[in-house]
Amino acid sequence: MQIVEVKDVELGKDFLAVNAIMNAENPCYIRALDNEVNEVFDPAKNKNFKWGQAKRWVAYTDNGDLVGRIAAFTNDKYLNKGTDFKTGGVGFFDSINDQATANLLFDTAKEWLSSMGMEAMDGPINFGDRDKWWGLMVEGFNKEPMYGMSFNPAYYEALFEGYGFKNYYNQYYYYMNVDDPLPEKFPERYAKFNAKPDYSAKHVKLSELNKYAGDFATVYNAAWAQHGEAKEITKEQVMKLFNKMKPIMDERVVWFAYYKEEPIAMFINIPDLNQYFKHFNGQFGLFQKLQLLWMKWRGTNKRLTGLAFGVVPKYQALGVDSYLIYAAGLHLQGKGWYEQYEMGWAGDWNPKMVNIYKSLGGTQSRRMVTFRYIFNEKYPFERHPEMDYK
Repeated sequence: MQIVEVKDVELGKDFLAVNAIMNAENPCYIRALDNEVNEVFDPAKNKNFKWGQAKRWVAYTDNGDLVGRIAAFTNDKYLNKGTDFKTGGVGFFDSINDQATANLLFDTAKEWLSSMGMEAMDGPINFGDRDKWWGLMVEGFNKEPMYGMSFNPAYYEALFEGYGFKNYYNQYYYYMNVDDPLPEKFPERYAKFNAKPDYSAKHVKLSELNKYAGDFATVYNAAWAQHGEAKEITKEQVMKLFNKMKPIMDERVVWFAYYKEEPIAMFINIPDLNQYFKHFNGQFGLFQKLQLLWMKWRGTNKRLTGLAFGVVPKYQALGVDSYLIYAAGLHLQGKGWYEQYEMGWAGDWNPKMVNIYKSLGGTQSRRMVTFRYIFNEKYPFERHPEMDYK
C-alpha cells in the first residue's frame, strides 16, 4: 500500500473519486460538487489559507486500486477554548473497512500536523466554516444528506475509535414537516409581540440584500461571535455570501425580527441544494446550471434546510425566537411550496439550541460526531465545554 500526497490534477481527481467509491452501496448518497471540494484546497478560493495550511493524500493498493483519502489542516482561527495545546484538523476521510488502512491515513495526517506544531487533531472537520463537511455521520444513513452534510459508511465510526479518537461532541439534526402545527406557546408569544408596535418580523426582499447583509452581521456578531469557535463577520462578507446564494435564494424563507427597526433575531433558511445536485454527479457546468434553474422554476424542490438562527443576547429568553418562527410559519404553512424542513446541526454543547429544535416539535433525524485525538498523553481529554450564555 502507498500513500501519495495530492500535487497534480490527476491525483486530485482520484481524491474526489474515493468518496463516491466508498459510498456506492448506499442509494441515499449524493456526491458533493467537485468544484466545491477543490475550492477548499485552492488558496485563491479559500480565505483560510491566510491563517493556515492544508494537505491531502490518497491511498492506493500495490495494484493501484483506490482505498482511501484524508486531508489535514492547520488554522490559527480555529479556537481551542480552555485547552493548553494547539489543535489541527483532519477531514475528507474515506477508507475501506480495514483498520490498518485507516491507521496509515491517520498516521500520515498526524505526522504532518505534528511537524506544523500541532498537538491534537479534531475530525472530521473542514478547512473552513462549520456549515460544510463537519462531523462524522453515525446515525441517519437512511436519508439523503442535506447540502454540505458529511455522508459516510457506518463502519467509519469504528475506524476512528479504533485509532484512538474520542467523542469531542455530538451534532444533532432535527426535522419536521413544514405544515406540522407549532406548539401552543408559539402563537401565544407571537400574539404578545405582534400587539407591540415596536416589534416586527419580515422576510427579506432580494432587491434589498445589501440592507439585510448588515442586519445578518449585526445579529450574528451579537449572538454567536463571542462564543466558541465562531468569529466576527463583516457586512461585506455576508453580502458576498448572499450574492453567491441569490440564484437559489427564496426570499419567502429568510426572516428577521426587529425592535424599533434594529435587527434582534434572524431565521435564515434555503432550499436544500442537494435536491438539485443529486442529479449532477458532482458536475456543475452550464448544462447543470440551466437544469437547476428549470427545476427551481418548476418548484420541484420540496425540502427546506436551516442555514442560521440567532437572537441578540439582550432579547433572548423573552420569546422572540417563537415570535419570529411563528411569523414565518404563518407565511409558509399550507401553501405547498415546501414539505420537509431539516434544521442545521446543534452541538450537544449548545443545549439552548437543541431545546429550540425540540420545542418546535422536531424529531431527531441524524447524529454526527466531531472526534478529538490528542498526541501527547500529558494532556487529558475533555469534551467540548458547554456554551456560556452570559
